[in-house]
Amino acid sequence: VYKNIMWNFLPCSEKEINLKLILSGGQSFRWKTNSEAPNIWFNVLNKKLWYLEQKDDGIYYKTVKSTCLSDNNKCINDDITDKKFLYDYFQLDIDISKLYEEWRRVDNNIKVLSDCNFYGIRVLKQDPVENLFSFICSQNNNIVRISQLVEKLCVFFGEKIVCDNKEVFCFPTVQALAVTGVEDALRKLGFGYRAKFIHHAAKSIIEEHGNENWLFDLRNKSYEEAIQNLCSLPGVGAKVADCVCLMSLNKKNAIPVDTHMWQIASQYYMPHLKSNKTLTSKVYKDIGNFFRELYGEYAGWAHSVLFTTDLKKNKLMTKTSLLKLKSKRKSDKDRKTSKKKKLH
Repeated sequence: VYKNIMWNFLPCSEKEINLKLILSGGQSFRWKTNSEAPNIWFNVLNKKLWYLEQKDDGIYYKTVKSTCLSDNNKCINDDITDKKFLYDYFQLDIDISKLYEEWRRVDNNIKVLSDCNFYGIRVLKQDPVENLFSFICSQNNNIVRISQLVEKLCVFFGEKIVCDNKEVFCFPTVQALAVTGVEDALRKLGFGYRAKFIHHAAKSIIEEHGNENWLFDLRNKSYEEAIQNLCSLPGVGAKVADCVCLMSLNKKNAIPVDTHMWQIASQYYMPHLKSNKTLTSKVYKDIGNFFRELYGEYAGWAHSVLFTTDLKKNKLMTKTSLLKLKSKRKSDKDRKTSKKKKLH
């Protein structure tokens, strides 16, 4: 598989980029692998099909342009542009190893996690349009379900392109999601109440701010201004706004707080929160401020380490529990079969 693809190379250690933990850790929901090449990740970004593979010496990558586009011919600067895009996407100007060392000094939990090979977790710098609408889909949802909804958004409302003899889909534009009839279509596709939020948020951006450039301009606003602007959109609360601030608007101290982070905070850092039955706005702010005080400028990045590792540990525990359950069922079945044989 992928034999005809010419690979480029980005030198970096796994301590700087851990592809598996980053791309499956609840930041972006479109990166996939398949059974034929389980170590190769692929996604559509910038109207190109991207392939990434991590090896001991670094990241191997390849992009395939759409054959539907008029500028099919490979530009001399394509490889340079792709490398720069990847460098920016993973924010490789930030020394994550140095940050881990700083966090280890102030927090023993991160020290333990990094000692257990949970390193190389960095925050992606994503397109704010995809980031915003993906996280509107995330409300009261798990990663598998969010990924399914995001895929539907792309298939039904995004631009179809052909790359590497495959039909793939770009993430839809704000304009495409603001068109009349989108809400009804989304409901039929299983988006539920999120259908209204997606459509009305898109309409709000177009009608009140002109176009999606408004989202990109929030990168130049303060964290507080960006949060205030995002929360003015239908369906966007503090958590979604913080996700967008952290993952696409360069606000490195943004702390998205969901039930996972609430549990982490109450179990390891703020035990007095265990008496709270709901995640109130005050508790939300208290948790964010606690981690900002603890970790400093890159608090949001440290949060991503805690969040991602918690997800992976829970997944591992669930998998282990299921294996034990299957083993127990098999053992019980074998015991019953053995008893029947003895009776006969």
